[in-house]
Amino acid sequence: MSIFERFNEETREFFQNIMDKEPLNYLEASGLYGVIAQGRYNVSVLETLYNHAQNAELKHLIKQAQDALTKSLINKSEDLLQESGGKIPSVTFPRRTLHKAPLDIHPDARLTDAEVAIAIGSIAKASQLAMLAALHQSYQVEVALMYRTLLNDGLDWDYRLLQLMLKNGWLPKLHKVVN
Repeated sequence: MSIFERFNEETREFFQNIMDKEPLNYLEASGLYGVIAQGRYNVSVLETLYNHAQNAELKHLIKQAQDALTKSLINKSEDLLQESGGKIPSVTFPRRTLHKAPLDIHPDARLTDAEVAIAIGSIAKASQLAMLAALHQSYQVEVALMYRTLLNDGLDWDYRLLQLMLKNGWLPKLHKVVN
């Protein structure tokens, strides 16, 4: 993004926040509500996957997905929904302790690092599709910019996950179509 584009983006957001503040429409509010509820569940799943992971780099990526992406999205979505008078979902999930050292889970009951990486990649893909759909239903610049920024951050995170999976041979082998 060029400096001029960033300036235009900031100007639009400033103008909307000061001069043209409308309440969220039903699609925006329901999208934020869904993002919060699903995000809380995703945090719970990420905590569990973190504890199954053995690889330190994978644990680091999961922690980033949890803190910098998922929790950040939840917090911003809660703020936007509350500012517009919407109700926050009451759904909560138990918090799990994140264990830095690998846990002694029997191999039959523990996910492998490859399975953990595929699982968080699948969660990321589903989350990004949901954010893209919510972005397309957003009229408020502030809401759309939040989704776009976090979507970009998520795509960068996905790239780092893919590189880790390539480095460790965790990607599933798929047969190629041959004529």
